[in-house]
Amino acid sequence: MEQEDQFVTVVITQLVKPGCETAYEAWLKDITSVARTYFGHLGTNVIRPQPSVRPEYALIFRFNSYENLKAWMTSRDREYWLTQARPLVESDPQVQQLSGLEAWFSLPGQPLKTPPRYKTALLTWAVVYVLINLLNTFLRPLLSSLPPLIASLIVTIIMVVLLTYVIMPRINRLFSSWLYPKSPRV
Repeated sequence: MEQEDQFVTVVITQLVKPGCETAYEAWLKDITSVARTYFGHLGTNVIRPQPSVRPEYALIFRFNSYENLKAWMTSRDREYWLTQARPLVESDPQVQQLSGLEAWFSLPGQPLKTPPRYKTALLTWAVVYVLINLLNTFLRPLLSSLPPLIASLIVTIIMVVLLTYVIMPRINRLFSSWLYPKSPRV
C-alpha cells in the first residue's frame, strides 16, 4: 500500500520548562483547535508527563492521509504555533511519523522503534482472534434481529475502537519486554 493511502499518525514530544506548564496547556488547547480545522484530521491526543515515568508531553495527531498530514505539518498555522511555544519548551520537538499498525506498537517519547513484524503480526492476530470470538459470542445474540451486514458493521466498529483505545495500549505494556527486549550491555 502506498504511503499516501494510509492513515498517518505523528507523535510529537516536547519537554516543557519548569513553571511553564499552565501556559503550555493553554498553547496545547489552541494548537489542537487549529489542527482540527485541517482537512483529513482524525483526532489529537495528549499524553501528559508522569513523574518518574516520562517527563515530556506527547502530542499525537492522526490524519487520513500522508498528503493531509503534510499540509498540516508544513502549514503557516503550525509554524506560527511552534513559534509561540518556543519560550515554553526546553528544545525543538521530536517528531515521529507512524502509519498502519506500527502506531499501536510505538513508544511515545522515544525514538521510533517498532518490534519485528512477526511479533506485531502474532500479537495482533492473537488479540483479534480472542476479541472477535468474544464479541461474536456476546453481541451476535443481541444483534440477531439486524441484517448480517449491519450486525457485522457494529461488531467491527466496536472491535476497532476497543483495539485502538483500550486493548492494544495495554497489550503493548504487558508484552513490552518481549516486544522491546533490552540490548545486552557491552
